[in-house]
Amino acid sequence: MSRFAFIKAVLGPAIRLMFRPQVEGVENIPATGPVILAGNHLTFIDSIVLPIVSRRQVFFIGKDEYVTGRGFKGRLMAWFFTGVGMIPVDRDGGRGGVAALMTGRRVLEDGQVFGIYPEGTRSPDGRLYRGRTGCARLTLMTDAPVVPFAMIGTDKLQPGGRGVPRPGRVTIRFGEPLEFSRYEGMDRDRYVLRAVTDSVMAEVMRLSGQEYVDVYATKAKEAA
Repeated sequence: MSRFAFIKAVLGPAIRLMFRPQVEGVENIPATGPVILAGNHLTFIDSIVLPIVSRRQVFFIGKDEYVTGRGFKGRLMAWFFTGVGMIPVDRDGGRGGVAALMTGRRVLEDGQVFGIYPEGTRSPDGRLYRGRTGCARLTLMTDAPVVPFAMIGTDKLQPGGRGVPRPGRVTIRFGEPLEFSRYEGMDRDRYVLRAVTDSVMAEVMRLSGQEYVDVYATKAKEAA
């Protein structure tokens, strides 16, 4: 049994009991082949709930600090997150974005599922912010379909992404796959990348019901 299968079998029931996830449209995730899951990001526990409710293992980029902590808690976090599919990348360096993009590309070229939060960071206020174009680059480079998803209610259980989350019910909605083969070979065209990104974010907004803000979340945090 793989570590991912073990975590789903052993910890999955406890996580489901705590967050009681209502999952809609999970059948929209193709059973085989490369897939990009692109959705909103409200709080820390999004990355705990998503791998548990997906039928396939989801690989995603995470802060390297999640696997470098010390003591029992640090080791437990590293064991869990690397087990469910997190790939640690130092995103603060000048090449962090490129490293994340290339990591996602390798995952997709291996026929796996890659999860991404196009906003690039957690929403500071529960609204949906402008998506960055990494998701668009990946789908155009690999021809992998994009399945949009929405996390609903996780921020109510863990406001601000801080502290121990409280029990409650969350909803995860998966939309129908989006494909952008009509833009083949145009992964360096910034207008195409923006159009693809905005199409994905429009679906995330429809699924989540969030108010959309056409600025980057990082800018909103800096302004606050």
